[in-house]
Amino acid sequence: QVQLVESGGGLVQAGGSLRLSCAASERAFRALGWFRQAPGKEREFVAAITWSDGNRYFGDSMKGRVILSRDTAKNTVYLQMSSLKPEDTAVYYCGATLSRRVGVGPEYDTWGQGTQVTVSS
Repeated sequence: QVQLVESGGGLVQAGGSLRLSCAASERAFRALGWFRQAPGKEREFVAAITWSDGNRYFGDSMKGRVILSRDTAKNTVYLQMSSLKPEDTAVYYCGATLSRRVGVGPEYDTWGQGTQVTVSS
């Protein structure tokens, strides 16, 4: 089973930027996606990329403020977040899926350990 390792979270002021990385141990997925979960809230879709064609999909919560890129040689996806707001504070999870429903959390087979993003006001 593919393993995912996220990195890049941290503390940033409102209006700032962060880049998250997610490295997969092997190419055993159709898409890699990012979700986030704030305390007391459900996991929310942020963005995903299908590996064969590079198509990108974005959730409503951060649309226009994130850029999704990848390094196919490293099986790594990057989430560049900008204009961050305090309400973006959450644990961000990377997931791998074989499903076409890349915006649906339960369709993901594997998750990373999560990385905390905290945005101060």
